[in-house]
Amino acid sequence: MTGKPARRPTKKQIWLLILIVLLAAVTVVGIQLLSSERQPLPEAIEALTSDEQVQVEEEPWLTFVPVQRIPDTGFIFYPGGRIDPRGYAHLMKAIAAEGYLAIVPEMPLNIAAFRPSIADKIVAAHPEIDRWVISGHSVGGAMAAQYTHTRSENIAGLVIWASYPPDNADLAGLGIPVTLIYGSREPRVTDSSVAERQHLLPADTVFVRIEGGDHHQFGSYEIDPKDHLATISRDSQQQQILEATLSLLETVSTTTGD
Repeated sequence: MTGKPARRPTKKQIWLLILIVLLAAVTVVGIQLLSSERQPLPEAIEALTSDEQVQVEEEPWLTFVPVQRIPDTGFIFYPGGRIDPRGYAHLMKAIAAEGYLAIVPEMPLNIAAFRPSIADKIVAAHPEIDRWVISGHSVGGAMAAQYTHTRSENIAGLVIWASYPPDNADLAGLGIPVTLIYGSREPRVTDSSVAERQHLLPADTVFVRIEGGDHHQFGSYEIDPKDHLATISRDSQQQQILEATLSLLETVSTTTGD
């Protein structure tokens, strides 16, 4: 006697198997991304404590509220890829201390490209804010530019840290102030790569090139020592970042204020 021939799997079973494999792959990639998350340095953790100048809130987003002044200008900041939002706390607290509401949303898997429109919810949650400046670091900067392109009615200013607009985000016709900041020791955001995308930005865009600055000193988070390319201190680089960012914030606050 011969046994019964083996049944061929049905199309439904095949698609179910494919779905299971895809879900497993996504889970593995997600775990790898989470495990490689860049953690905040002690100075960033210390900046999470409220003081007499700034109140710090961690829900629903990492938020820095000036205490001595009711803010009418807000600053939304998109983190760089795989960087814990707390890695920017030191800088955000300094911005809030100057009278601006500063908010850093958490992104899925810490990648802003997975939720570039989160600024919609932030704007809606703060009707008391008259005008918004959006910013971001690395991929966060690119997504901040993308958001400005698609939701220009919400944004009064843009500051790009160590990045540039995506090719499909033409901002040249927008009548808002824009500042692009990058370090001279950047491996990818260089004089040439910035110049290649200059046509996507308003003609009066301010370009700030930090001599000796690198990609990772735009925040305060752990990195592999081999990725440290800066020849200036983190404090020096971040002071220049703050000066350029606050200059745009002041421009927005004073030129669009009552």
